[in-house]
Amino acid sequence: MRKSLLTALLLIVSVPAYAAEEPSGCDKFKWSIDHERAALTAPDRTKLASGSEQASLPSTGITLALVAPADAKLPSPPERGPKDGTFAGFTSIKAAKAGLYTISLSAGAWVDVVQDGHFLKPKAFSGATDCDGIRKTMKYELAASPFLLQVSGAKDNSISIAILPSE
Repeated sequence: MRKSLLTALLLIVSVPAYAAEEPSGCDKFKWSIDHERAALTAPDRTKLASGSEQASLPSTGITLALVAPADAKLPSPPERGPKDGTFAGFTSIKAAKAGLYTISLSAGAWVDVVQDGHFLKPKAFSGATDCDGIRKTMKYELAASPFLLQVSGAKDNSISIAILPSE
């Protein structure tokens, strides 16, 4: 009796974890990711050090170097605290013009977009595992003013980022 009760409890506990898993495969994103994925995997991505400033939106994807969170000196504390053994970094960018933009990452990480002293919330989010070159994409409404892009909680010491006008 105890063994069957324990088995039943284990099954019940494991169901929510399974249900919470993200979809798998490139066709599971909520919108087309063709342009974002191409920018994230392009061989001519601009390499940036954490803390760099960009005069305008990059015309291609970027590869942002990341460091230990304590060394990253993020200008704003991330909304989600990074775990031990992860990496963080930031860049500031002057938006060319106001509009809806997609910000896409090659790997899992937390993103904070800060503009005019306020954390922006994504208008939409989509993510999937097992899609080469892209892990998640978010849509943000940006004003025509500089913004700060912070990345934290990344497993590797660099990450590819694409910031593109939304289609």
